[in-house]
Amino acid sequence: MVSLLPPSTQKWLQVTDLYKEVYHHLARYVPKIYCLGPNLNPQSEDLLAQMLLQAPLEWYLCGEDPSTGLAKLEQNNQPSQLCGHVFKVGEPTYSCRECAADPTCVLCMQCFLGSVHKEHRYRMTTSGGGGFCDCGDTEAWKKGPYCQKHEPNISDSCQEDPLAHLSTDMIARCYNVFSVVLKYAVDMLTWDKEDELPLGLEPPDRSDTYYCMLFNDEVHTYEQVIYTLQKAVNCTQKEAVSFATTVDRDGRKSVRFGDFAFCELAKSVIVRNTSRQSKPLRVQVMHSSVVAHQCFALKALHWLGHVIGYSDALRRILCQVGLERGPEGENSSLVDTLMLCDSKMWKGARNVYHQLFMSSLLMDLKYKKLFAIQFAKNYERLQSDYVKDDHDREFSVTDLSVQMFTVPSLARMLITEENLMTTIIRTFVDHLRHRDLQGRFQFERYTAQQAFKFRRVQSLIGDLKYVLISRPTEWSDQLREKFLEGLDTFLELLKCMQGMDPVVRQVGQHIEMEPEWEAAFTLQMKLTHIISMIQEWCATDERVLIEAYKKCLTALTHCHSGFADGEQPITLSMCGHSVDTIRYCVSQEKVSIHLPVSRLLAGLHVLLSKMEVAYRFPEQLPLSELSPPMLIEHPLRCLVLCAQVHAGMWRRNGFSLVNQIYYYHNVKCRVEMFDKDLIMLQAGASMMDPNHFLMIVLSRFELYHIFSSADCRKRYNRENANKDVVQQNNTLTEEMLHLIMMVVGERFEAGIGQVEGCDEIKREILHQLCIRPMAHSELVKALPENENKETGMERVIDCVASFKKPGVTGRGLYELRPECAKQFNLYFHHYSRADQSKAEEAQRKLKRQNGEDTALPPPVLPPFCPLFASLVNILQCDVLLGMLGAVLQWAVEPSAGHWSESMLQRVLHLIGMALLEEHQQLENSSEDNDVYFNFTLKMSRPGEAPSNTASVLALLENLQNAPHLEVHEDMIRWLLKTVAGIKTMRERSASTSTVTASGSPCDKDKAERKRKAEMARLRREKVMAQMSEMQRHFINENKELFQQSLEELDASTSTSLEHSPASPDAALACVGPRRSRPREKRQVVTCILCQEEQEIRADGKAMVLAAFVQRSTVMSKNRTRPPHDPKRYDPLFMHPDLSFGTHTGSCGHIMHSHCWQRYFEAVQAKEQRRQQRLRVHTSYDVGNGEFLCPLCECLSNTVIPLLPRTMGSSSCDQPGLGQWLKISGQQIKAMHSAHRKLQPVSEYWNAEHCVKGTHMFLSPDKCPMNPYSSTIKEMLTTFGTATYKVGLKVHPNEQDPRIPIMCWSSCAYTIQSIERLLVDEKKPLFGSLPCRQDDCLSSLARFGSACWTAACQPTVQGHFIRLLCYRSTLIPVSLSLSLTHSQVSVVLSYGSVHSQDSSGLSVDAVQLHLFHLITVAHMVQILLTSEEVTMEQESGEVERGEEEGACRLYNTLRTHVGSSLPEVGSGWHLWRCVKTGILPYLRGAALFFHHLHGVPAPPELHGQYNWEVLCGYLSLPSNLLQLFHGQQELLECPKSGGDKSRAPTLCLVCGSMLCSQSYCCQTELEGEDVGACTAHTFACGAGVGIFLRVRESQVLFLAGKTKGCFYAPPYLDDYGETDQGLRRGNPLHLCHERYRKIQKLWRQHSITEEIGHAQEANQTLVGIDWQHL
Repeated sequence: MVSLLPPSTQKWLQVTDLYKEVYHHLARYVPKIYCLGPNLNPQSEDLLAQMLLQAPLEWYLCGEDPSTGLAKLEQNNQPSQLCGHVFKVGEPTYSCRECAADPTCVLCMQCFLGSVHKEHRYRMTTSGGGGFCDCGDTEAWKKGPYCQKHEPNISDSCQEDPLAHLSTDMIARCYNVFSVVLKYAVDMLTWDKEDELPLGLEPPDRSDTYYCMLFNDEVHTYEQVIYTLQKAVNCTQKEAVSFATTVDRDGRKSVRFGDFAFCELAKSVIVRNTSRQSKPLRVQVMHSSVVAHQCFALKALHWLGHVIGYSDALRRILCQVGLERGPEGENSSLVDTLMLCDSKMWKGARNVYHQLFMSSLLMDLKYKKLFAIQFAKNYERLQSDYVKDDHDREFSVTDLSVQMFTVPSLARMLITEENLMTTIIRTFVDHLRHRDLQGRFQFERYTAQQAFKFRRVQSLIGDLKYVLISRPTEWSDQLREKFLEGLDTFLELLKCMQGMDPVVRQVGQHIEMEPEWEAAFTLQMKLTHIISMIQEWCATDERVLIEAYKKCLTALTHCHSGFADGEQPITLSMCGHSVDTIRYCVSQEKVSIHLPVSRLLAGLHVLLSKMEVAYRFPEQLPLSELSPPMLIEHPLRCLVLCAQVHAGMWRRNGFSLVNQIYYYHNVKCRVEMFDKDLIMLQAGASMMDPNHFLMIVLSRFELYHIFSSADCRKRYNRENANKDVVQQNNTLTEEMLHLIMMVVGERFEAGIGQVEGCDEIKREILHQLCIRPMAHSELVKALPENENKETGMERVIDCVASFKKPGVTGRGLYELRPECAKQFNLYFHHYSRADQSKAEEAQRKLKRQNGEDTALPPPVLPPFCPLFASLVNILQCDVLLGMLGAVLQWAVEPSAGHWSESMLQRVLHLIGMALLEEHQQLENSSEDNDVYFNFTLKMSRPGEAPSNTASVLALLENLQNAPHLEVHEDMIRWLLKTVAGIKTMRERSASTSTVTASGSPCDKDKAERKRKAEMARLRREKVMAQMSEMQRHFINENKELFQQSLEELDASTSTSLEHSPASPDAALACVGPRRSRPREKRQVVTCILCQEEQEIRADGKAMVLAAFVQRSTVMSKNRTRPPHDPKRYDPLFMHPDLSFGTHTGSCGHIMHSHCWQRYFEAVQAKEQRRQQRLRVHTSYDVGNGEFLCPLCECLSNTVIPLLPRTMGSSSCDQPGLGQWLKISGQQIKAMHSAHRKLQPVSEYWNAEHCVKGTHMFLSPDKCPMNPYSSTIKEMLTTFGTATYKVGLKVHPNEQDPRIPIMCWSSCAYTIQSIERLLVDEKKPLFGSLPCRQDDCLSSLARFGSACWTAACQPTVQGHFIRLLCYRSTLIPVSLSLSLTHSQVSVVLSYGSVHSQDSSGLSVDAVQLHLFHLITVAHMVQILLTSEEVTMEQESGEVERGEEEGACRLYNTLRTHVGSSLPEVGSGWHLWRCVKTGILPYLRGAALFFHHLHGVPAPPELHGQYNWEVLCGYLSLPSNLLQLFHGQQELLECPKSGGDKSRAPTLCLVCGSMLCSQSYCCQTELEGEDVGACTAHTFACGAGVGIFLRVRESQVLFLAGKTKGCFYAPPYLDDYGETDQGLRRGNPLHLCHERYRKIQKLWRQHSITEEIGHAQEANQTLVGIDWQHL
């Protein structure tokens, strides 16, 4: 067997020092294979490397032919249960929202489709690259960890050691090879000398060949690198782009090859050019042998990854080799070496070894653990390297943390054994060294360098989140100890944040520099989830919770001792109570919004109540040592700061403070900021005398002096009060009353009130929906997310809301269930000011609709938990009653503005809360225990002797009928009613005999309401009577106006009768001598610019329609045809595949031609003025003649003149077809000879000999009269030139003979596309077109018949001759001709001939003959091209004649064409083919003649389509075949490409896959670099395109190079919403209605118009470089 081995392998098997031998072999061969010149040839290199370098290694490894050896290994291998598929950038990943342990657990597409999760609620995202599929990892999924493919077999449940299958000999050989190859790869990739090699690899002969190697960095832009390279190595722009792309992708690229001096020169140029702005690009001049070995080292790592794929045993051996410690001890294994040199390597090398780690270490559970330990040991060094490096996180080895830290068992082990939690936090704190004197973070004057570092350090918080994301179910003592140690470090971090970024109120002048505030908030936002998760960890173990609470309290006390400097004590007294506190004014001292230590303590305090620790182990808690005033001090200052900012006292502090207050309340931060401050106030107040608490609150709000003065009810001295101060104090009072409401009323957090966890979310949703119905995504945004990006909304939404599905536009909405409205609280603590007023309005409106009174009383609240129960007493304490009384007293005598309505509203709300509280306690009380809460008693007690103030109740009764308080009348009535109800309840419980309350307040209430309704009804009737009286009066005054309009109405209703022909039995016809002549009617239109009316006459002023001409491929049946050369192309004959056409559309608005010219000149002038300032792309391009319609802003680029209808003479005896053909033959010859005299050398046709003396039917010397006025002639030229210019993409040339052809062709194309559109939408041929299309078609048809007057007459006659003579040439030629186009062109060009006609032929007769001719030609065309299709014959007698005719015609054709046509037996089949094929043509013809002659369509054509009527309308015999089936769709189903393109984009027109927005796919178009999509629009859509950006789920419309817009995609999620950018990741489904809508826009040619409107509406679209997409 040994003799079969390659010689090198034989030698290796015998040597003792394999290491030296292999190195020797590599030193010889590697430089001979790799890096031999500037242009690398990967194919041949890989082949040689495989033969000379890899093959010997594989032989050695297997000890036999590798192909059999590796196959054996694969056979014995147990397939792994882990999928381990590594994601590429942009690949779709799926996560199950119900079963995933955390959001980082994802599945690849294959596993997902084979798993149970596809039936669950899942989320799809696109991968950033680098992670891998977690299928098969039992810790990642709560259930369903395996897909069908990775399901473990029952047989191999005994986990044996995979090495058991291998022989010891094989194991030893593997071990040797792996250690040598891995050592070699690590040596080469971490090698940093440029000119020499490691020991044993020096090549036998050194050449002087070097590479100038350019490395990637994240500082310089593409443009800078491209520019520098062009200067440094003299390459073209294209080469430089390719260099830059490779450098960006692989991390390095050689840009020059040659001797040392040559490369050094390039290096110096690059360094010099890039060091101006920032640090220079990294460039090295490397010897070619070093580069060669590095290339092979990457190959070797790939090879290792490939080989271990054959067997788990090999994988295990490789892991062992990698993690084995070297001689140097700590951190000396090969894996450690690679990790620690990570930031020195280039991108490509990093990627390769990260991939190897993933497929080896992370796929083997035993070694994953060992690797995780090494990773944690080196954590600090790895992170410091990462922070200094500038590559993105995904290219750093630290990115692997997510693979280990999210595994719960590993995370716990790392916390206990490696103290990971402490390590992460300490590393983080070490990097933020900027502190102020008190040791707090100071982000004030961050340099760019520090800001960059701060951004990178934030990834550490991500790691901490991974470690904490799954909470422990059981705790070991060691875990407790290490977690609390971690908590200590975390508290150190929070202490550095407590009080950071303090602000002081600016007085006098505005702040000069806006202070830096964002960094502190970024930190707060990043830590929000960490703080919540730490609280959740504490909640799972009582001992941990108690310890954490003590530690947090100590930290807070420590913070406070540093704060209280120079705050002197004062005593406050009020209503017979007094309290000692300190003097402190928020409006004068420093105050900070960052108080994370207090807030963490607040969170833990709630947990004490929730977990009932406070009741079971009170002796272990330091509750007695707490100083409540100290606890509430800072949170209270923070809330006062918000109130003062609202009151406008901090205006001079600029926007930074406004932004801070905004984020403080914002849904992203409020859970750990505003909410916790409120809880801290509740905790403090529950341990204090409520009177003392309120006095401190008054003092901090700086309102104490107002409410404490003895005569405060008389209103404090208003003479000297400044208006601003009064306004401020009013706002502060409102805010303070709101705060008291929140302290007493916010009980929906479990632990404060007796509620479940989901009640809180229900309440949030309910209050959001009270504002207005909302879409799912809006609700999600309004709810706080937890660390798993879940809001918990789906669980509860159905009990509070019902879902309404969307239509074709808009989105699905949730609406509040009516029974939930009674839980609405107007003063909900998360409402912003705007939300509150919207909600109030919406709820009052709802109550009015339901006929209830409009009071919005406070809702019934759940009871408090015991720890917070004493908060209720705030509602009945003396200080509060004093404050309520004062406000009510001010409201009684409202002479001066020292109170506000909203203040009163809040007071009434508070009274309502107190009454409801008492009512509930009475209801729930049993006989024996007395209700201690007696608000009704206190509110009816008047003041003390000297002042004798009225009681609160008396004041309310006083206010009930105050005229200036109508708004609050309902609320006051509700309050008094409740008081009465409570009194009866108390009496009832007092007197044992039940006394029936007479006339319950409810009945009184009903009577009152009835009275009100009656009055309202009377008032309404009175108003209505007045209005109708006024109307009558008006009509009498303006009698003659009304008469006139009525007559016009009559006229218009009778016109429909006049249109019908004189004899009732004569059918309507639109062509031919018998065509119906509609009665002449003056056509009067109004100009939209000058509002003058104008009759349309041939000799009058020209009136024009704004129009938009565009090239189009909408009807194309062949998108592969190359565009024609515009200079030589002859457009007279249109190919039937319609690969390009010219479409004309109009918005239907009419102007005088001179008004339009003035308007357009103004637009041009404006554009020129703008040019000097700045050149922006607007939604229209004046250079191309574009403008927006002055009325509807629709994009237009020309105008169509409006012409009167042509009148035909009606002579009865007209020649038959044969005679006419003879006459026209002679006419044509005559014109021919006349033209030959004019131009001896004809451009277009060869002169044949012509017969003399045939002038009998034609007078060539008769010069035709031009019937049109000069302005109309000018407009004819304008429109003709525009169509020609756009349609052929050439420069305008008024003399070009192709102008009339282009106009006829545009007319025909527009008719064809409208006819197709009507078929697709299943609409009737007539009557369903909007009037703007109607007008446009009429104008186009009439313009076509008149455009010969503007062109050179012989030219047009020449076109006519060519069109007619074409008929007589060979038949096969006529197959490549679109006959709709020919028919339109022939009919329209005949005008030029008819003008010289002296034979007395009427135009109508000729039109009919021409039409019949072409119809026959079309039938021939159909029969020649019809394939044999066998269909069931289902014809009765009716169609016999047609079938025979079809057979006869077909057989005639066969005799002419010869045997190339197959024989057809069934005439029925032929007739069916003819009928089906000719229908679109006939419908088009009907549209054309209808618009040309204005003959009304028969009513039958307005409805279901009818063959006989259509033929009759066209003066054809109906013997032409049966109805037809729709054509195939133009749009096939999009197929997604499997490339690594960053933005794969699908053309919705032809289905090709493109790569958008990347340098690699740019192409040149008309001398400009454009992206793939823009280039494709010119090939596929004539400059217009519709694309679906697959990964963004976005539809993109493009027109030309500078215009585009995004459009809502046709994919919706279950909530009826689109998800552009896949941000939410809900599963999406195709919505057919929306897809049809996009299709319709394309078929109507409205894409350009849609883009124009979008760009006008949204200015940000103008700035996008559409041409690069």
